[in-house]
Amino acid sequence: MSHRLVTYLDSIVARDPSPRSRWEVLLYPGVLALGLHRIAHWLFEADLFFLARFVNSTSRFLTAIDIHPGARIGRNFFIDHGFVVIGETADIGDNVTMYQGSTLGGTNPTNGVGGKRHPTIGDDVIVSLGAAILGPISVGAGARIGANAVVTKDVPEGATMVGIPAKQTLVEVTPETQNFVPYGTPCSERFDPATQKLEILQCEVETLQKRLAQLMNERGPAAAKQSAGRKRGEKKSA
Repeated sequence: MSHRLVTYLDSIVARDPSPRSRWEVLLYPGVLALGLHRIAHWLFEADLFFLARFVNSTSRFLTAIDIHPGARIGRNFFIDHGFVVIGETADIGDNVTMYQGSTLGGTNPTNGVGGKRHPTIGDDVIVSLGAAILGPISVGAGARIGANAVVTKDVPEGATMVGIPAKQTLVEVTPETQNFVPYGTPCSERFDPATQKLEILQCEVETLQKRLAQLMNERGPAAAKQSAGRKRGEKKSA
């Protein structure tokens, strides 16, 4: 195998604990879909639109993954499982991970606005299962899009977005103990997608408690000075 292919397969193994070898990764539907997309995109760039669509349709039939031939995708792109949709003008950076059921969708084509209609995804972004990123917006590098979130506005670098419409959480994105967070979860390593809302609320409560304790510590000396000042004022008035 070529060095570039080995590097790509190793990047998937680093993000998915289930495969026992690189050969197993070659059977992943996301790997096949990306390989066929490279061919379809080359045909699309050569203005061979019918052939590009033919390859795209074949890929969708075989993998249940629909990547428009016009989409631009960087290195080490990983689709975990399938049923992913990526639109024509989507731009995807390097080391991006998308989970099953996620979508990079476009704006309404009947509104008369042409050109860029789909998202731009930065490097190292994780799009969790069922999430939808819609319109010509930008998702910053290292961002995490939570399960079933619907994103319609730009996302800052390193942000964690959850909800409908998606909002940034107060939780830090990357745990200190690992570089890749499965399913884009901002919480514990034992994260369960079925309990995401509870996990996120627990993390937000812990974050707010830490912030409150920090503010109380900062306020301590100032409060002591104010109290001493009041006591001196009372003595003078007496």
